[in-house]
Amino acid sequence: MEISLASILPIAMPGAYKLHLACWNGHNQPLDVFVRNRAQWDDWNTWRSHRDDFNREFIFALMDFWPEKDQWLFGGIYRVVARRPVNQAHSYTVELTTEGQPLIGRLKLSLKRPGRARVVNFEDRYQKLTVSEILPRCYTGEAFCGYDNIDVSFAMLETVYAIQRADWKAALENAKGVYLITDTSNGKRYVGSAYGTTGLWSRWGCYVGTGHGYNDELTQLITANGIDYARLNFRFALLEHRTMKTDDNVVIQREGYWKNVLRSRVPNGYNKN
Repeated sequence: MEISLASILPIAMPGAYKLHLACWNGHNQPLDVFVRNRAQWDDWNTWRSHRDDFNREFIFALMDFWPEKDQWLFGGIYRVVARRPVNQAHSYTVELTTEGQPLIGRLKLSLKRPGRARVVNFEDRYQKLTVSEILPRCYTGEAFCGYDNIDVSFAMLETVYAIQRADWKAALENAKGVYLITDTSNGKRYVGSAYGTTGLWSRWGCYVGTGHGYNDELTQLITANGIDYARLNFRFALLEHRTMKTDDNVVIQREGYWKNVLRSRVPNGYNKN
């Protein structure tokens, strides 16, 4: 039996609310923003377009829970304190209300997004929102998926490093390996390796900080296009993982093997040698 939102979070006057369905904005997933920096998530509810979307007293904010289809994570209820007629961030001044605060980042709801709309009248959807799950604690990102299942976007990797997610850090700090970066805009690949005493955590952290990890071809690409190019297009996968006791030469030899197999050298890919 479905549990309705109304049964656990009664709202007397839904007509006083707008429903914010926060989705990918071309640069960031709101879910990642929420995990990385709560103040930045608050800012997502201050943007005023020419339509004056938040033209009611309250905003019921949900963020696309992108790992699962038609799922949304509750991001809080905001009161609109002031409005300015400017088409940019901070055109609205909002304050987080106490209503539903214990459920922020924990309440997952089911709703099929109405077309491409990001802001709709709340009363039209209030009775259709059903509870999928109440997490035991506030969502802090995707749990480590295991070495053999790593296939993540650059943006997700940024989030993992920003919050220093413990399960990811522990796993990547204790493994050497050969990894693959795929540029989804053109299909080109880069094969790299992590060895020495610092493991994958340190090596991938370099990419998070620079976008290119100081690899020649990737450096040229990111220098010309900015780190947003990496956020939009790069995916990281782990081809092989080895224990930290593995001789570095073994990892380097396996890196060469994968470069040959995947034809990742210039001009087909981004490996220079």
